[in-house]
Amino acid sequence: MPHPHIQEAEARLEALRAALAAHGITLPSLALELPSLTGAYAAPLIALGNCNLDTARALAAALREGAAG
Repeated sequence: MPHPHIQEAEARLEALRAALAAHGITLPSLALELPSLTGAYAAPLIALGNCNLDTARALAAALREGAAG
């Protein structure tokens, strides 16, 4: 039986991917966390994954810019 919130989780994942892309940021490992889809979690988890140092710097800068906005 599929998780009841999978469509919502996929939509939020794609929204996050698009928002990151708008800042020129790509997280190659960005995905739904598979164990959370089969476990007893209230909603699926999004795994942000790994990134290199340049991507981490760009992500931090985008967040600072957004917070200052």
